[in-house]
Amino acid sequence: MRQAGRYMSEYRALRERYSLLELCRTPELATEVTLQPVRRLEIDAAILFSDLLLPLEPMGIRFDFIRGEGPAIENPIQTEADIDGLRRFNPRDALAHVLEAIRQIQIELAGRLPLIGFGGAPFTLASYAIEGGHSNNFAKTKALMYGVPAAWHRLCERLADVTADYLTAQIEAGVDAVQVFDSWVGALNARDYREFVLPHTRRIFDVLATSGVPTIHFGVGTGAILPELREAGGDVIGIDWRTPLDDAWERVGTDRAVQGNLDPTLLLGPTDRMFAAADDVLARAAGRPGHIFNLGHGILPSTPVEHVQALARYVHRRT
Repeated sequence: MRQAGRYMSEYRALRERYSLLELCRTPELATEVTLQPVRRLEIDAAILFSDLLLPLEPMGIRFDFIRGEGPAIENPIQTEADIDGLRRFNPRDALAHVLEAIRQIQIELAGRLPLIGFGGAPFTLASYAIEGGHSNNFAKTKALMYGVPAAWHRLCERLADVTADYLTAQIEAGVDAVQVFDSWVGALNARDYREFVLPHTRRIFDVLATSGVPTIHFGVGTGAILPELREAGGDVIGIDWRTPLDDAWERVGTDRAVQGNLDPTLLLGPTDRMFAAADDVLARAAGRPGHIFNLGHGILPSTPVEHVQALARYVHRRT
């Protein structure tokens, strides 16, 4: 979960010289950042270094990253005309730098580890595009969703098609699995998720069903909608740290794999507490096939890299 990042000194050194978008748009740099955790951590897969907002720019939604604040959309969606004016594009051309990074990473990995690609789910991409960045209440997003549902569905259909095509292109370029991130979907209840989101996210997984690679579906704060996430699709359902793993797995269904779900803030504390919490996650998984041990969300920037290394070693010894 966000293996590369500010908790690593070698990443911070690159960020002193390059912007986040420069790292994403330069295949050699994206390759280097992807491989940094592979060199330092005993991990079982590499995660493509990129950003889920990259497909927005070819659609006509311009953005940049403000240090310490995250992404900022220059021209957020405000009207139906803005939605209808979004451009269609071929990711093999517009996002060719991402696909070239995948090919370079696979050469460097040489089959030692699988590579996971990813894209954003319609709700999360739409919320960024409408809110103009991160939001605490998603008021603008929900105002469009409730107030102009036909326009909302047109927007999400467009975003679903973009993500499905983008992930298909990543698979063609060589990733071994793909993850669909719906980072903000926990802002919805089950009824709203089913009406406004599920059909569009399922559209992505339906396209990927014939790809032959495993698919992962992840959201944050999704304890109330885990059955709906399962219905939307994914061979693996991500579980955040708010719901005990065994309870969540029962709600998802034991015929699906699950990923999770250690609270990332535990990596900031004493290692004995971190190990005890990892033991609890593993005990709840009970050795059943289909559990991918992971954090319940991304590694925090202030995390000591030594704690990440120790956790990976500990879980490998315990399993």
